[in-house]
Amino acid sequence: MRDTDVIQHITTLCKRRNWTYYKLAKESGIPYSTLNNMIHRANIPTIPTLQKICNGFGISLADFFSDESSPIQLNEQQKELLSLYDDLSLEEKRLATAYIFGLLHRRADESCSQ
Repeated sequence: MRDTDVIQHITTLCKRRNWTYYKLAKESGIPYSTLNNMIHRANIPTIPTLQKICNGFGISLADFFSDESSPIQLNEQQKELLSLYDDLSLEEKRLATAYIFGLLHRRADESCSQ
């Protein structure tokens, strides 16, 4: 992947989510000025910065660089859940994830006690 491809991919991911660069900066925990300069000057991000960007998008570095020729198929319920999740703040995402883990843990505990 060329440097400009990395920047273009970040831009594409923002467009798919209807995110502004400001929202990406907020979700990634990086300064907006850093992200804005990177995008407009086509400066390739460092690996730590790209990792933060991927975290903001909720994807791994491997997902970022993966071949998109075979996208994952989601059902309507999964699409709705991901859409709702994308609108949450970083803290709300952490809480939602903790809640889901709690539900799974509770279910596992109930299965073991029967």
